[in-house]
Amino acid sequence: MGAQQQVPGPGSNVARRRKERGLSQVALARRAGVSVSLLSKIEVGDRALTQGVAAALARALELTLDALLGSAPEKNLNELNYAIRRFDLPGEPPKHPELLQQHVDALNTLRWNTEMFQLLQRLPAVLADVTSHAHLTGTPRAWGLVADVYSIVYWLAARHRWMHLAELATMKQRLAAERADPVAAVVAARDDAGTFLNSGDFAGGLAVVDRALVQAESTLSGRERAFGLGILHLRGLTLAGRLKDKQATNNHIEAAWRASAEFGAETAEHGIHFGPENTATHVISTASDLEQHRTALDTAEELLRSGLSLPATRVSPLHMNVARSQLALGERENTLESLEKAWAVAPEMMAVHPTSLELTRVLISQHKRSNERLTQIAHRLGVVV
Repeated sequence: MGAQQQVPGPGSNVARRRKERGLSQVALARRAGVSVSLLSKIEVGDRALTQGVAAALARALELTLDALLGSAPEKNLNELNYAIRRFDLPGEPPKHPELLQQHVDALNTLRWNTEMFQLLQRLPAVLADVTSHAHLTGTPRAWGLVADVYSIVYWLAARHRWMHLAELATMKQRLAAERADPVAAVVAARDDAGTFLNSGDFAGGLAVVDRALVQAESTLSGRERAFGLGILHLRGLTLAGRLKDKQATNNHIEAAWRASAEFGAETAEHGIHFGPENTATHVISTASDLEQHRTALDTAEELLRSGLSLPATRVSPLHMNVARSQLALGERENTLESLEKAWAVAPEMMAVHPTSLELTRVLISQHKRSNERLTQIAHRLGVVV
């Protein structure tokens, strides 16, 4: 288990893509605005490729971010694509419209538990039913359900880095949200900004967030206003952190904390969680992005000590972000332990997540001796070590 092992992952894609373009490390580093030393370490597996550096390298290589990171293999999306394509075409009315909210709630439960295979299996039928029902009744509540299901489609596509599907889903989500309520429109804007985040266009995503914040401030009130502003500021702080814009990051962090103070515990609307715990997980992730690794770990320790009520969709990334900072500080055994915790919470998501792949690649490169625990994670990812 040494550095000579060729382990697939986002960082190893960099060297392959660079060579395909006929570029030297010096030339690519100059184009991307990173040091040659950092690029070399990323390519050989001594340093993990971060999303911010990946976005800069992707632009320099004239690639999309998902092309550089690598997308998960596509499943059979025919039925889901069929349901999406028929957004404007009413189908047969659902046999039990009174159960549609329960069906959407069940999809969100699968999403929160990261049961991605079952989610993909159930999505097409529920999407078709809620769309037909919305055309039949035309009520804001019915169109809100349509927007909620498209938010789930976006999440599933983004986790696999199927970016064309993610962008199509948010486009349909926005159309449905226009016929629903103002909170649905805020969630749609948040997901729309997410497609910019996933594509590496952090400045564009911030512009979407800023525009949505203005609209939310004028259309929402009470707890809905706190929720809407809160989830937008969480997206904003992530985008600003990837841009290394510390002032904008701090502004979004402060605003997110103010909004979360109105909630004693986590709440979920339209499938999205918000509250003090989720705010803390975003702050931890962004601290890692800004290379404030000790701050990230101290904040995470305090959060984990107090206990979590968040779903797997948030807990597993929390452990991955802890692992990112631990690895950056040279704490390999702690990194491995955090990865194991992330796998225990959300195995299906870990199998396709670029951070999971990248941290495993670097750990394998850095470990000079066989490590049974690391080997088990590698085997889950299909890596032979």
